[in-house]
Formats: sequence, structure tokens, C-alpha cells
Amino acid sequence: MTSSRRTLTPLVRLARLVAFSALLGAAAVHAADYSDITVLLKSGKAADALAKADQRLASAPKDPQLRFLRGVAQADSGKPNDAIATFTQLTQEYPELPEPYNNLAVLYAGQNQLDKARTALEMAIRTNPSYATAHENMGDIYAKLAAQAYNKALQLDATNSAALNPKLALIRELFAPGRTPGVPTRTATAPAAAAATRAPAAPAVASAPPATPPAVAAAPVVAAAPAAAPKPPVAAPVTPVAETAPAAAPVRTPAAEPVSAPAARSDSASGADTAAQQDVESAVKAWAAAWSARDMKNYLSSYGKQFDPPGSQSRSAWEKEREARIVGKKQIKVTITDLSVDVKGDKATARFHQAYSADTLSVASRKTLELARSQGRWVIVRESTGS
Repeated sequence: MTSSRRTLTPLVRLARLVAFSALLGAAAVHAADYSDITVLLKSGKAADALAKADQRLASAPKDPQLRFLRGVAQADSGKPNDAIATFTQLTQEYPELPEPYNNLAVLYAGQNQLDKARTALEMAIRTNPSYATAHENMGDIYAKLAAQAYNKALQLDATNSAALNPKLALIRELFAPGRTPGVPTRTATAPAAAAATRAPAAPAVASAPPATPPAVAAAPVVAAAPAAAPKPPVAAPVTPVAETAPAAAPVRTPAAEPVSAPAARSDSASGADTAAQQDVESAVKAWAAAWSARDMKNYLSSYGKQFDPPGSQSRSAWEKEREARIVGKKQIKVTITDLSVDVKGDKATARFHQAYSADTLSVASRKTLELARSQGRWVIVRESTGS
């Protein structure tokens, strides 16, 4: 999304996607029409693709896929305003489809109309909250909006550019997680932990001198006493001090007992949490495996009865939509990396990086699954992309 040339590439990939029913699922008799046009687009022959789309639309003017491909061809032919008009009309007639909104956003961003691009992507995400491409593009739009804001600030206060440089660096780090931002956090935490460790130690030493030092000092005095044998009275006071010291020993013993008991309970709780985390990880991996295998029975059973489908869909409508999108693919591969699990009782949250590829489409995004334990197994109750 950083340049008009780069932003048109997703449009071509999207065109290939709609060729096999990403848009509304048109009749199979037109499949050859779509494939001819997408082959021309893939070969960089946008003008020929546009001519062929116009030719086919003469006999099927309402076909949404042909109109969508026409918009892609217009964009690739250097006619962004015509493409915007085409995609805008599609959003008006088919507001439930996210793809035209996404492509409008790409074209608006190419013209630096970032507010319009953001609005279009918000509509795409609203129609399909799990639409990964729109979430990724939204991240690029926010990055460009932030860059514009800082550029404006630099123009307004050119003398203070040194103060703005660190902020500009933070923007770059925001979209490259796992690098520098983690280092200051750990560096700042270490001294705090060290200070916390020293702080309790100091009071302990301060409270010890009244009782312990006399006893420690008494031992050397008693050892040296044989040289001063004619002073029995001195030995008598030392003996009471030695008797007082053992009295302090029982005080330490009860203090140690309550500390060891919670430690055992903590180990037990930690073991239970670890087992639950492993169960959640297994459930997430089984869900991804079923999706990759296009195993609808196990894929749908990964979702609990209380699962909240995206948008305002009913559970049955959502299941039919998922089956149409999954079974219609020749091959699907879902890869999960950077999986982290947080378990709280019978609820858990799994966050990971998802790489999805199907036929000619490949997208990667962050994904979050919220799970609940139901009848001894972990099931998905909510999913979101880009978080």
C-alpha cells in the first residue's frame, strides 16, 4: 500500500480468487469467460482483458464477477477513476461482498485519499470480520496516516525535528514486533527486580542485630574465656544470652512451615495450567489440520454451540458459507506459528500467526481464538483476525 504500483498487485491476486466463486458464486457456464480474463491479467495484458470483459458484459451486463474483473482490468490499465466507479457500483448492489470495498481502498490509497481508503476497509471488515486481506491493508493505511501526521508535524516545527525522530522510529518498530521494543522492557524490569530483592534483605539484616549479634559475639568470648579463668561471673551472663538464642530458634521454625506449604500448592496449580495449555494447543492444531484437510465434520466440531458467527449470521448460514468456501477449493494449507496460550479457568485465548494458502491465494495474518472448556474438550467460541 505504500505505492500505487505495489498496491495493484493484490488486485490481480484477488481477480484469480473470484474466478472460482469468491464473488457470489455465479453459474459454472461462465467459468471459461472468467479464466480467459484472469489469464490475460496474469500475463500483464490488461487492455486485452478489459476488451474481453466488455465483450462478455454485452451479453451478461449484471454478472458480478465479470464486472469485478472489469474493474481489475481498468485499474491495471491505468484507469483508476473508471475502476473506482465500477467497484463503487458493485458495493451498492452487493453490499455483503468485502472484495469490492477492499479494491476501492487500494485505489483510494493509490490516490493518497487515505480517509476514503480507511472507510472502505472498515466496510470490508464489517461485511466479513475474518477477511484477512482487509485487516492487513488497514494496517498499511494506518501506517501511512501516521506518517502523514508526523510529516505535517515536521513541517510545522522544523526546529524540533530532533525531538520527533524517536517517535518516527517507534512507528517503524510498531510494525516489526519482537525487536527493539522488547529490550527496554527487560532492561527496565531487571533493576526493579534487583531493587525489590535488595529491599527485603535490608530490613531483615536491620531486625536481626538485637537478638543474633549478641549470641554470635558470645561464642568467641566463651572460647577465649579459658585464658581469663578467674572471672566466673562473666561466664554467668553469657549463659543466659545463650539460653535466649535457642528461644529464637522456634520462632524461625514456624516461619519456615507456612512458606513451604503454599509452594507445594503453587506447583500443583502450575502443573494444572500447563496441562490445560497443552490441551488448548492441541485443540487449535486439530482445528487447523481439519481446515487443511477440508474435513468439514471435524472443522465445524471445533466450534462450540455458543460460537458467535461474524456479522449477523445465524450458525446454520455461517456453516453453509464455510463449507462452500472450503470444499470448493482444490487444496488448502493452514500453518500456525508463534502460538501463545493464556488459560483462565475454563476459558482460554490462543494467539498466533496464520499462513493460509488455497489454490492461487496466499495470505498471512495474526489471529486470535477464544476457547471454552465444554464437556471435557476445548472449543472455539469466538475468532478474530489481525489481533
